[in-house]
Order: sequence, then structure tokens, then C-alpha cells
Amino acid sequence: MQDLKNPKLMWLKAIVFLMIGVASSALLLLESPTVRVGILLAVTIWAFCRAYYFAFYVIEHYIDPQYKFSGLISFITYAFKKRAR
Repeated sequence: MQDLKNPKLMWLKAIVFLMIGVASSALLLLESPTVRVGILLAVTIWAFCRAYYFAFYVIEHYIDPQYKFSGLISFITYAFKKRAR
């Protein structure tokens, strides 16, 4: 699969991801509409966003500037190779 280079398609992809996230969050809250579920959902989303930021920004800019990540599989491969050393 080639890299996505068309800005309009990148925006469309971002909007689709946002719509998927909003829809799935709404469905989860409709399934169990409690404050506890809402807070847990918000914390889960926040934690995964921070992990994603770490995988693609912190490592590339602060830990190992030589390595460029191309996706989550690339990050997982990198992380396991680093631990093996």
C-alpha cells in the first residue's frame, strides 16, 4: 500500500476516524449511560492518545532521532528490538 499523499483524502480519512470515534463512544454510552462509564471512556481515549503521541513523537524527537516510524507495527518492531539489545 502506498503512502497517502492527497491532502483532501487525508482530511477525509481524519473526518472518518473522528466520526467512527464519536459514533462508537455514543453507542457505548447509550449501552450503559452512567457517569462512571463516561469517565472511564474519556480516560481510556486520553491514555491511548498519549501512548500514540509517545510512540510517534517522543521517541522520534527525544529518545531516538535516527528512527522514523511508519506505523504502529513499525513501533512495536522497534520497541521489541530495543528490549532485545
